[in-house]
Amino acid sequence: MTDENETAHYDGPSGGWGSLRGISRIFGKEWNTPLAMETLMRQNKPRGFMCVSCSWTKPADYHTFEFCENGAKATLWDLTTRRCTPEFFAKHSLTELREWKDYDLEQQGRLTHPLRYDRETDRYVPCDWDEAFQGIARELRALDPKSVIFYSSGRASLETAYLYALFARMYGNNNLPDSSNMCHETTSVALKKVIGASVGTVVFDDLQNCDCMFFFGQNTGSNSPRFLHPLQEAAKRGVKIITFNPVREKGLEFFTNPQSPYEMLTGKETRISCQYHQVRSGGDIAVMLGICKHVFAADDAAKKDGRRVLDVDFIQQHTTGLEEFEAKVRATSWEEIERESGLTRDAIESAAQVYVESDRTIAIYGMGLTQHAHGFENVAMLVNMLLLKGNIGRDGTGVSPVRGHSNVQGQRTVGISEKPELVPLDRIAKQFGFEPPRDKGMNTVEACKGILSGKVSSFIGLGGNFVRAIPERDKMEQAWTKLRLTVQIATKLNRSHLVNGEVAYLLPCLSRTEEDIQASGPQAVTMEDTFSCIHGSIARRKPASEHLRSEPAIVAGIAKATLPPNPKVKWDEWVGNYALIRDLIAETYPEEFHDFNDRMFTPGGFYRGNSARERIWKTEAGKAIFTTPKVMSGARFPDAPGRYRLITLRSNDQFNTTIYGYSDRLRGIEGTRDVLLINPAEMERAGLHAGQVVSLVSDAEDDVEREVFGLKVQPFDLPDGCLGAYYPEMNPLMPVWHHDEQSKTPAAKSVPVRIRTTSETGPVSERLEPPGHSTTTPEGPIPQP
Repeated sequence: MTDENETAHYDGPSGGWGSLRGISRIFGKEWNTPLAMETLMRQNKPRGFMCVSCSWTKPADYHTFEFCENGAKATLWDLTTRRCTPEFFAKHSLTELREWKDYDLEQQGRLTHPLRYDRETDRYVPCDWDEAFQGIARELRALDPKSVIFYSSGRASLETAYLYALFARMYGNNNLPDSSNMCHETTSVALKKVIGASVGTVVFDDLQNCDCMFFFGQNTGSNSPRFLHPLQEAAKRGVKIITFNPVREKGLEFFTNPQSPYEMLTGKETRISCQYHQVRSGGDIAVMLGICKHVFAADDAAKKDGRRVLDVDFIQQHTTGLEEFEAKVRATSWEEIERESGLTRDAIESAAQVYVESDRTIAIYGMGLTQHAHGFENVAMLVNMLLLKGNIGRDGTGVSPVRGHSNVQGQRTVGISEKPELVPLDRIAKQFGFEPPRDKGMNTVEACKGILSGKVSSFIGLGGNFVRAIPERDKMEQAWTKLRLTVQIATKLNRSHLVNGEVAYLLPCLSRTEEDIQASGPQAVTMEDTFSCIHGSIARRKPASEHLRSEPAIVAGIAKATLPPNPKVKWDEWVGNYALIRDLIAETYPEEFHDFNDRMFTPGGFYRGNSARERIWKTEAGKAIFTTPKVMSGARFPDAPGRYRLITLRSNDQFNTTIYGYSDRLRGIEGTRDVLLINPAEMERAGLHAGQVVSLVSDAEDDVEREVFGLKVQPFDLPDGCLGAYYPEMNPLMPVWHHDEQSKTPAAKSVPVRIRTTSETGPVSERLEPPGHSTTTPEGPIPQP
C-alpha cells in the first residue's frame, strides 16, 4: 500500500520482474519440486493441458513459456500439497468456517473425499460415492424437476458440459444458468440480435492484420495477460491502440515482456495505448456516439472532394437501420455527450480521428461494457461504430469480447443454455429417444429470484462459488438454507460449500492438471477459447487423492442413479471413453464439430466458424442492424448529490472469486482488500481523509438496507462521481434486480451507493455535484423492476 496521503499507483509496467515475483510467491508456497515447472511447461501447448484460468487462445506458434502470471497461479493453486480431509471437517463446524476469509478457506488445499452434510453436528462427514449418488438421486426424484437448478462454472470441459446439459433436460428442465450469465451474457444477447452470431468475429490472425484497436472496459493485464504479447507486437509495428476505461489499467499502458532477456535486463518497456481516456462509468454509449458523430462529420467533409469515410457499399449491401441511427447521432449535442461521458469533445474527437484514418479496426471489450443496466446498448453501439466503416467480416477487423473463464464460451456452444431456441432439441430428441422440455429455463438472476421466493427447491453446482459471486448476497444466504438439496462439485473449499440446504453433498473432482484414467485408458478433454477455437487437453499429474472422480464421471453417476434406464443413453460407456462423448457432440452439432476426435489436437485449435465473420447475417432482418440508442448512459440511475457509481474490481491476485493473496500489484495496493478507492478531489468534496474507515450503503431506493462496513479510504485515480472496491466483497450492495434489461447480467460496473461514516464530525455531508455531472436523466429515479 502507498502512503495514506498518496494516490495508490504502480510505477512499473505490466509483466517484467513484478510478474515473475508474483508467480514465485505462489510457486514457493504451493509447490517445491521440479514437477511444478514441468507441468507449467506443458501449459497451453499442443498435447499439453489447457489453462484453467482465462480463455485466451492457445496459439500454434507458441512461446517457450506459454503461461502468464495468473495462469501460473491457477495451476499452482491446483497443485498444492495441502489437503482438506475429513479430519479437517471433524475439527471445524460450518458455522465456524463461515467466519473465515475466502483466502483462508482455499488455503486448506484440495478436497480429498466425497462428503455429506450432517445437520445435527453442523459438520461435513465422509461418505462413499455410491451413497452420495443414491442420496442425491432419491432427493431429485422426489422434487418437481422445474424447481431444480443445474449451474455450471466456466472451467468444466466440453465433454462434461454436454453430459450435464443432457442430464438436466432428461430430468425435465432447461434450468442451466452458468457463469456467462454473470459476465458476458450481454454479449451473447446483443451480438445475436445485431449481427446474428452470439460470439466475437475476430480470430487470432486478425490481431496481426489490423492497424487500429479500440479497447472498452477490458483489463488485459490482470484478466488475460497473455494477450499482452500480441498487443506489444502490434504497438511496435505502429498499430494505434485507443483505450477507454474509468481505471488506468497498467497492462494497457506499458508492458515489459518477461520472456525477453533484453527487456528484463534493461527494464525496457513498450507503450501499449497511444491514447488512454478515463471515461466515466456508464459513459461508453456517449463516447461511441461521439465517435460516430465525428465520423459523419468527416464523411461530410470528404464528400466535397468526391471521397467517402463511410463504407457506403458495405452499408448498402449488408446493413439496415442507418437512417434512424444517423439522425439520432446528428441530433445529439456535444454538450450532452461530454456530460454523460465525462470526457471533453477534443478527447473524443482525437480518438475518433484515429478511427477515421484507419483502414482495419478491431474493437475489444470486457465487462466494462456488459455489466451495466444498459449493457445491451453498450455492445450494440460498439457494433454501430464498426459497421460505419465496414469493420466486420474483413481480415484484421471485427468485434472481440474477451471472455473470462477458460471454457465459459464453450459450455454454451454444447448446450448449457436456459434458452431452448439456442439448442438443437429436435436432434437431441432423436439421438436419445426422449422429448426435451421446450419451455425457457432460469438464468442466474432468475435462479436467485426463485431461491428468494421459494420457487427453487434444489441447486446443483458444477464448479464455481455461486453464493459468493451473485448479487444480494446477504439475503441470498438466508434463503439458501431453505433449499431442500444442494450439491457442489469442486476441487477446493469455498464459501458456497458452507451455506447448505437441508440435504447437502460436497463432491471432490479431478483438476484439469490431473491424469484421468477410465476404462479405455487415459482420457483427454476439450475446451473453446475466446476466438471460438477448440483445443484438446491431456493431464499427467497424479491426482491429489485416490478418492477423486472426474467431472464426467460425477455427472454421469448422479444421472444414472436418478433417471430411468434408456437404451440410447449409455452413461457407463461414455465415462469409460470420452471419445464417445465427442462423437455425440459431433452428431448434435455437425457443422461445428464434424470429425471432432480427429481435429481436437490441431495446433492452435480448430475454428468452429462464425457466420458474421463471413458476412452472413442470421438476424431477423437478414442484415447487420444499426440500432438507435434510447439512452445516453449505461447506468440505470440518475446523478444526485451524495450518490456515486461504484465499479467493482478484481485484483491482480485473484481470478473470479478465487483469492490468491492480498497483492494488487498493478494498482499499488498491498496487504488488504478492504479499501474504498476514490479520487482526491472527491475526497475533499466529501470531507474524507486518506485512511479513514467508512462503509458503503446501497442507494437503490427500494427500501432495502444494504451496507458493507470497514473500508479504508484510499486516494486513487478515478473519474469524478466514481468509486472502486473489490468484487466479490461488494456484492451485498447489488440488488438482484440491478441488471442489464435484456440479458439480465448483473450491473456490477455501475452500482448506486453512498458513503457513510461515524467520525466525530458526523455523517459525511452531501458531496457537491462535480463539474460536468447532470442531476437528472430521461429515466428519472432508480426503479425497481
